[in-house]
Amino acid sequence: MLRLAWRRSASKHSPAGPTCVLTAAYSGAYRPQQKSQVDFRCFRQIPHPPSDRSPLLHPRAACYLSPSVFMSMASGSEGPSSTSHRHTNRLAKERSPYLLQHAHNPVDWYPWGKDAFDKAKTEDKPIFLSVGYSTCHWCHVMERESFEDEEIGKILSENFVCIKLDREERPDVDKVYMTFVQATSGGGGWPMSVWLTPELRPFIGGTYFPPRDRGGRPGFKTVLTRIIDQWQNNRPALESSGERIIEALKKGTTITANAGQSPPLAPDVANRCFQQLAHSYEEEYGGFRDAPKFPSPVNLMFLMSYWTVNRSTSEGVEALQMALHTLRMMALGGIHDHIAQGFHRYSTDSSWHVPHFEKMLYDQAQLAVAYITASQVSGEQFFAEVAKDVLLYVSRDLSDKSGGFYSAEDADSVPALGGPEKREGAFCVWTASEVRELLPDVVVGAAGIATLADIFMHHYGVKEQGNVAPEQDPHGELQGQNVLIVRYSVELTAARFGITVEKVNELLASARAKMAEVRKSRPRPHLDTKMLASWNGLMLSAYARVGAVLGDKDLVERAVKAGGFLKEHLWDAKRQTILRSCYRGDQMEVQQISPSISGFLDDYAFIICGLLDLYEATLQTEWLQWAEELQLRQDVLFWDDQGGGYFCSDPTDSTVLLQLKEDQDGAEPSANSVSAFNLLRLSHYTGRQEWLQKSQQLLTAFSDRLTTVPIALPEMVRALLAQHYTLKQIVICGQRDAPDTTSLLAAVNSLFLPYKVLMLADGNTESFLCQRLPVLSSMSQLRGVATAYVCQDFTCSLPVTEPQELRRLLLDGTTDTEIE
Repeated sequence: MLRLAWRRSASKHSPAGPTCVLTAAYSGAYRPQQKSQVDFRCFRQIPHPPSDRSPLLHPRAACYLSPSVFMSMASGSEGPSSTSHRHTNRLAKERSPYLLQHAHNPVDWYPWGKDAFDKAKTEDKPIFLSVGYSTCHWCHVMERESFEDEEIGKILSENFVCIKLDREERPDVDKVYMTFVQATSGGGGWPMSVWLTPELRPFIGGTYFPPRDRGGRPGFKTVLTRIIDQWQNNRPALESSGERIIEALKKGTTITANAGQSPPLAPDVANRCFQQLAHSYEEEYGGFRDAPKFPSPVNLMFLMSYWTVNRSTSEGVEALQMALHTLRMMALGGIHDHIAQGFHRYSTDSSWHVPHFEKMLYDQAQLAVAYITASQVSGEQFFAEVAKDVLLYVSRDLSDKSGGFYSAEDADSVPALGGPEKREGAFCVWTASEVRELLPDVVVGAAGIATLADIFMHHYGVKEQGNVAPEQDPHGELQGQNVLIVRYSVELTAARFGITVEKVNELLASARAKMAEVRKSRPRPHLDTKMLASWNGLMLSAYARVGAVLGDKDLVERAVKAGGFLKEHLWDAKRQTILRSCYRGDQMEVQQISPSISGFLDDYAFIICGLLDLYEATLQTEWLQWAEELQLRQDVLFWDDQGGGYFCSDPTDSTVLLQLKEDQDGAEPSANSVSAFNLLRLSHYTGRQEWLQKSQQLLTAFSDRLTTVPIALPEMVRALLAQHYTLKQIVICGQRDAPDTTSLLAAVNSLFLPYKVLMLADGNTESFLCQRLPVLSSMSQLRGVATAYVCQDFTCSLPVTEPQELRRLLLDGTTDTEIE
């Protein structure tokens, strides 16, 4: 009986972990446990498996790699492929960058779809499903080592129906089989390798495999040989156990509201969430564990929202300090690209110094919002500058001319000095000699005849022998290199060299500009030009919110362009369906695949949130109308009438075996968390009480999770707080672009008001808002000038016309006189 001793789960205490997890579905009794889906991005620099999972929720590692294992895998080339190919498979017809990376493997790859399913049934073969994404380092490694191997390719093609899947295109399929791998092994990651029956039921799952046996551990070829043998000689056991596990997972992953149940008490849940975050908080550098450290914007947004309703308590003050300190240390650290802007995926150390250099669109979007929020609550320009810095990077490097946004930049690239092998961070790091050669000018007036290089190297921690510790560089790829990190304040650097703070700022800006020019000449990392609806929705929110707070018309206009892109290229008006993705064509045109991929819950939820933010930034009701339309469609497609809450994908799709509800705010917020907030906001904009009730039902469905481990759902806790405190309706009566209206709007946008909706009443009783909310027709300007009303629980303040008076009203929360 194949029990597969290959299943080796490693904890952080293991002296040497496995290079893979392989689990036979029938290898023993299975006790279902509810597991949240986690974004275990593939990892590289460190002998720990990073995840965005909250510190209380760590599973055992599926792909735990010791330093020696890392070193042994550093060989090989990921350089540009030859223009002539020995092999071309059907993935060459796809548009996903990840699938195209495998189009010339000697493997008979199929994309996920009917052709592959029919072939498996007709030929009665098991399916090998390989899942990854285009900027995943270990996906590249497994391709180079195994999928480009002629012998392994022949074994795969002759004995399996081989399917390659981009997890970013099909998150629904990825979640099902990752749930299986996590449930049967205790961990997961990418690349994910799963073997299925022709009916798509998994029976063995794992992650990365080396090509050949190594150190007593089976290589990929051995794994394939053993699975072939078991399929031929022990197939009934494989199939029946796979069936049992899927049935157990269906029960174990169910999230539902019990009859008569209500959402948990918001203040209690919020306090528990704060305490759990405080327990995992790392005081010296911020963040929520020692290493690796992820930005975790959902945690930071919760802490700042928690502060707004607990300003006078020690807990509220501590929450704000935790958020601001974390954001400050991240901005000063090497996770922040000081030369070309934006943030890398995560830090491999506790001080935010040495990152995994991949840059993801969803990180940029959420961090831009977190930083502009920090500027609102602190009044510090520093945080606003970082928010603008992030959007500068996205506008320059991740923007399509159509208005859409690309998905990611890879961590690896060919070094500037050449060579066939791509290296982690090659595009971003510097030697001391490079800096000295680039910045040789003597700074007039500086102490000790200092050069611009001396000042820059002091400020950014550049060392002659490199500033990356060996334990942070198990590959040896960063030896002698420097990852820029702010080591001293501008004031201390000015004092060290005897010059003014203004002069230091000027010199550092000049140095960064020169280094940015040099960066442009280096070979660039791979750019994933896939444009995803959900991530574009997050980015839409970022431009709208930062633009509104700063009063920056260019940023708001970029948000409008993004909204237009979504409607033109990712909305099928005839089918009333959001499309998951579109692609940059060879002539820089926007392309769609056929058949197109219909959108998932996160596509609807994130776009709706973005449209609501865009309305508040522009006060153009066309965006509000589309948000209402999309919410109605989301309800039809994904709402669970029996249990409450939304399924992640269309429950009528028979090829998706599990109907899951995301119960984790991780690298991205859960679509249910965002939807809970969307429903509240829309109920106040449209007067639809059923959406208020749906929000309550959704929160009730997640009651157990919210009550026991609210740290898993900090974004949903924010929605629960909004439900508890009731949203304020801020109504500005005036003409949209008039100066007096703009002044009142600036007063509103200067404050972080997480539990509010903002709307404009321009006197047009036929407008969308007046039709939905007739009470707006009774609100008018005082003495012909723009006037603000602040309403809550059907009670409105007396109208105010002065921005400072409005600001004071919003901060105090009460007025001397109120009207019904």
